[in-house]
Amino acid sequence: MHNKRGYHHGSLKQALIDAALEILAEGGPSALTLTEAARRAGVSPAAPYRHFSGRDALMSELARRGFETFGARIETAWDEGRPDAKSAMRAMCAAYLKFARDEPGLYAAMFGQAQTLADPGAGGAADHALEILWRAVVAWLQQAGAPAQGARYAALQIWSLAHGVAMLTISGHFDPVKSADPALVLESAATGVMESAAARAKAAPA
Repeated sequence: MHNKRGYHHGSLKQALIDAALEILAEGGPSALTLTEAARRAGVSPAAPYRHFSGRDALMSELARRGFETFGARIETAWDEGRPDAKSAMRAMCAAYLKFARDEPGLYAAMFGQAQTLADPGAGGAADHALEILWRAVVAWLQQAGAPAQGARYAALQIWSLAHGVAMLTISGHFDPVKSADPALVLESAATGVMESAAARAKAAPA
C-alpha cells in the first residue's frame, strides 16, 4: 500500500511529480496515468488538471527536469576535459550510467516517448545535454590531432551506446558479477567509436 502524500508533503504539483516518478520507475511510461498519479498523491482524479493539461504535459515536465539534471551531471563529470579528454569521457560515461540507475523514473520520462520533447522546455534541455556530449567528442578529436569532422555523428553513436547499456543495466541484463561490468562495456565501446572517428577524420580529404 502506497502512502498518500497529500498537501502536507508539499505542493500539489510536486506531490503529483513524485507519484509519477514512482509509477515510471515501477512500470515505465505505459503505466503512468493522471488518475493513478492522483491516487498515489492522495488527491481527487480532477486535481492534476490544476497543473497539467493531460498526461503528455506531465511527461514533458518530467522529461525537462530529467534532461536538466542529467545535463548538469554529465557536464560536471566532463569537467571541461580535465585531466584529458579520454579520462573525462570515461567519467562522463560513468555519470551517465549512474544517473540512469539512480533516477529510473526520470530516465523513463526522458526516453519513454519522443513526443514529450516537442515541448520547448523538454526539447531544449535534451538538445543541451547532447551539445555537452558533442563538445566532449570535439575535444577528444582535437587532442587526437584530428579535425572535428563527423563529431556530431560520433556523439550520437556514443549516446546510443550509453542508452543501450543503461537500459540493459536497469533491466538487470548486465550484472557486474554474473556477466560484465556495464561501465567497462560502455567505456570500451565509446573508446572504439572515438578511435574510429579520429581515424576517419584524419583520413578524410582536407
